[in-house]
Amino acid sequence: MTDESGRRAFWQVLTVGLMVAAYTGYYVCRSNLSVVQKMIEAELAAGGMSLSSARLRIGTIVSLGTLAYALGKFLSGSVADSLGGRRNVLYGMAGSVACTLLFTVGGGVPGYTAAWFGNRLVQSLGWVGMVKITSRWFSHKAYGRVMGVLSLSYLFGDAVSREFLGRLIGAGVGWRGVFIAAASVLATLLVLCTWLLKESPDRVGLEEPPSSPASVYGKDGEKPVPPGLKALLLPLLTSPGFILVCLMSVGVTLLREAFNTWTPTYLVEAAGLSADVAARRSGLFPLFGGVSVILAGFLGDKLGRAGRAAIICVGLSLAGAVMAALGLVDFGGSAAWPVALVSAVAFLLIGPYSFLAGAIALDFGGKQGSATASGLIDGFGYLGGMLAGAGVAGLSIRYGWGVAFGVLAAVAWLTAAVAVLFLLDQRRPVAAPTE
Repeated sequence: MTDESGRRAFWQVLTVGLMVAAYTGYYVCRSNLSVVQKMIEAELAAGGMSLSSARLRIGTIVSLGTLAYALGKFLSGSVADSLGGRRNVLYGMAGSVACTLLFTVGGGVPGYTAAWFGNRLVQSLGWVGMVKITSRWFSHKAYGRVMGVLSLSYLFGDAVSREFLGRLIGAGVGWRGVFIAAASVLATLLVLCTWLLKESPDRVGLEEPPSSPASVYGKDGEKPVPPGLKALLLPLLTSPGFILVCLMSVGVTLLREAFNTWTPTYLVEAAGLSADVAARRSGLFPLFGGVSVILAGFLGDKLGRAGRAAIICVGLSLAGAVMAALGLVDFGGSAAWPVALVSAVAFLLIGPYSFLAGAIALDFGGKQGSATASGLIDGFGYLGGMLAGAGVAGLSIRYGWGVAFGVLAAVAWLTAAVAVLFLLDQRRPVAAPTE
């Protein structure tokens, strides 16, 4: 290994490690609401609100936060492509620390809603910033593997976050203390990333690797700064394959957000676990999801564009079957089966999910529009994800968890049908890049 290749490997590993740590910190300040929501419901009920009303209020807060995240995604991608990914990542971290602390002094539903809306809005800067940085540090031949590792930040990182926050709850820390601890973790990581995270290899005297030949921008995909907004958006919005990816993102994000938000509550109500144990068991969802994205990332790089599409088809079809089982089977009070099946959903669902705003966005966008592609995919996805809050809350209250899981299974199968169309699109040969 030459000195230059050794330096490149060092900086690539450091860059990925910093981004994983940063986005793990984002999730500490995102998973916190999910793991403490039963405590907030109890506090609201103690103030005179019924438990069902408190559940719906929390669900509405979650949905409005998802709306903020979706709206932010539509804007943050173009900001990262124009101004650089590093700024996005750092500004998002700083804003999330401030909003997480603000939540603790919200004083009621309106204050909590405003703080959570702001938190999700600024957090929309983070992922697209990381995609932009990745497009400049890594070759298109490694997109799947690199984005798989980065996805561990919201999977293994989420699992670690839930374990950490669950242990705080088990030790008697109130929900406000949990939020303060989460903000402290992210603030520490912000200092580290401000010092060490670099925008691109040229900041340390290294050359940039080539981007994807499948980019909708042709040879212009190698240029990291777009000439204008129209030139940035039009190639993406007129690509049939890209539109299909956005449609898939609606369904897959709804499913992921539903399980991220409601797994602890479901395990308390349906499996009879205590709040702290349910919070920790809910960490199995991102844990098995992490195994899924690593396997999917390596397979996707080996099998190529059509291979990624095939993995999405199979994963969603099987995930729908497991969700149907959660809705139809009587587990007789057993906690083991619900936990095991939720983990199976994660393994089948999260690998396909990670492709959409990760490796597939890099394929479509190259260096020029990767963050915008990722932002649009995630933006449309989180518009669908809004239904995971109040929508799932309403279904679980009115009809029970069986009907809620039946509806989620139908969403999985409909999304799998769109994935079949995407597979056909990805089997077409890549056109030669044009000037």
